[in-house]
Amino acid sequence: MESSAELVPFPLLMTPIESNYRACTIPYRFPSDNPRKPTPTELVWIDLFFNSVPSFRKRAESDNTVPDAHLRAEKFAQRYTEILEDFKKDPESHGGPPDCILLCRLREQVLRELGFRDIFKKVKDEENSKASSLFGDVVLLNDAIEDEVKRIENLIRGIFAGNIFDLGSAQLAEMFARDGMSFLASCQNLVPRPWVIDDLDTFKLRWSKKSWKKAVIFVDNSGADVILGILPFARELLRHGTQVVLAANDLPSINDVTYPELIEIIAKVKDENGQLMGVDTSNLFIANSGNDLPVIDLAGVSQELAYLASDADLVVLEGMGRGIETNLYAQFKCDSLKIGMVKHPEVAQFLGGRLYDCVFKYNEVSS
Repeated sequence: MESSAELVPFPLLMTPIESNYRACTIPYRFPSDNPRKPTPTELVWIDLFFNSVPSFRKRAESDNTVPDAHLRAEKFAQRYTEILEDFKKDPESHGGPPDCILLCRLREQVLRELGFRDIFKKVKDEENSKASSLFGDVVLLNDAIEDEVKRIENLIRGIFAGNIFDLGSAQLAEMFARDGMSFLASCQNLVPRPWVIDDLDTFKLRWSKKSWKKAVIFVDNSGADVILGILPFARELLRHGTQVVLAANDLPSINDVTYPELIEIIAKVKDENGQLMGVDTSNLFIANSGNDLPVIDLAGVSQELAYLASDADLVVLEGMGRGIETNLYAQFKCDSLKIGMVKHPEVAQFLGGRLYDCVFKYNEVSS
């Protein structure tokens, strides 16, 4: 089920988009590869998606909004596995050759065709409720840091810690099922710097010398990610006098936060004066990105977001799907920040880093 409104290119991408922009970061194949034969990289990624099928089936089985969920979940696993097997025989089947966008899209398509709208709804609601109750504490901890540069580093670490909560990664889904996620412990336990891509020092320097007029932040997961990671960072930008646009998915996909959910979350964490822990929110906007996947192709976003973003001077893509697996090398007409944790061994290998390494890629455009 696609969104009905027409999508338009994100206005801050470097133009011409056709020659300057490719959404997927990791090339699964090169022009010289045999089009009828899967490449080693394609096989690795097809297997990665194959390994996620059991955890998706399990979520689908327990979706009590869908009649015969058990049977339909079985059918999902069967159909999606068949599609993946087809790609191994013929990479050009199903609109291929496959890339991370197509593999995600086909998975969502099969789920939606079988009546599954939002198989992660229950866990998202639980996590949003848990994280909302901790929002005030996390903000107070940050506000207690008087040195502004140290505070921004702490906020960035909070984004990484929140970003661990990702049920699209088979390993993390298992880990989460065992013991949940402790946000503060995660903050302390990030892999030591330097990270695999580490522009944090440059960013901290800029933060103390410059303020942005308007920032667009593409958000990622529900729960700790958006509430304890992104919102305290957005609040700090608001304190700096920056307008902030939070762009969230139109339709549900894994445990990513959706536009309606984000509106609900913001209403919940605001205090009685309609502020974010004492910070005015009249410059905070929430936009529907028009996207319905855990990755994003910026060649097509909602017209609403394109309008709100047109005069922004900072773009933030957060999370592995939007900021690493897609758009890591995307060039913008303004400053940009790609920030996320590496949660697939295949991505770690591509970047030459460690599993759970951090990516903090800051690009400044000389004015």
